[in-house]
Amino acid sequence: MTKYVHGYSEREALRLAEQADTLEELLHYDTIYPPGAKVLEAGCGIGAQTVILAKKNPRAEITSIDVSLDSLEKARENVKRNSIENVRFLQADIFYLPFEEESFDHVFVCFVLEHLQNPSEALTRLKKVLKPGGTITVIEGDHGSCYFYPEGEEALAAWNCLIRVQAVMRGNSLIGRQLYPLLLGSGFSEVKVEPRMVYVDSSKPELVDGFILKTIIPMVEGVKKQALETQMIKEETWNKGIAELHETARPTGTFCYTFFKGRAGK
Repeated sequence: MTKYVHGYSEREALRLAEQADTLEELLHYDTIYPPGAKVLEAGCGIGAQTVILAKKNPRAEITSIDVSLDSLEKARENVKRNSIENVRFLQADIFYLPFEEESFDHVFVCFVLEHLQNPSEALTRLKKVLKPGGTITVIEGDHGSCYFYPEGEEALAAWNCLIRVQAVMRGNSLIGRQLYPLLLGSGFSEVKVEPRMVYVDSSKPELVDGFILKTIIPMVEGVKKQALETQMIKEETWNKGIAELHETARPTGTFCYTFFKGRAGK
């Protein structure tokens, strides 16, 4: 089973929900499928993206899968809370999909490939269950695209731990920049990848709160245990780094990060 670098805590569930809400317009304004379309969401987690996907496509038939039963339970609760009725959930592994070939019109994958040891194989497996003429949509971040001010040395060290911990767990937090070659190499056609950049300063208080304070900093804090246990960083440096990251949310601070959204056909 793929290990999720941030764990499955209640705090992480809250972070994922905050992230989804904050980035909804940026990432999903064009995630639209026709009525009656059969859509596979691969790796739905707690359903943070599922809710957005279903609300934007109320007449699509969405099947959402995940390997974690705990996450699926939270996803069901999220969908029920939002009175959504066009989603069914299944426990399934992307590498062992329980579907016949050419079962879906579209595949949707968001913040999943970065956690997989073999994202190319995952895309190949997903391509098999996609109908000819169907599409795949893949959204990933890229932790190497992060710039902020003030840029303290300890903050950079803490941020780098986020990248290194994921690499130790055989994931790839720099995968956003690789979406084009990954999709092309997996046999998809008409591959198009767009950067979706988030820039935050104090003129955008909703992003200061929703992105820096409720998404980015908690994401970094989520790898503290692994970073300290593997001696990537000293605890004193870590604490200073987190404090410095909070400085980016102050009136004179700024934060910039880029997501990548790829689309391709079969």
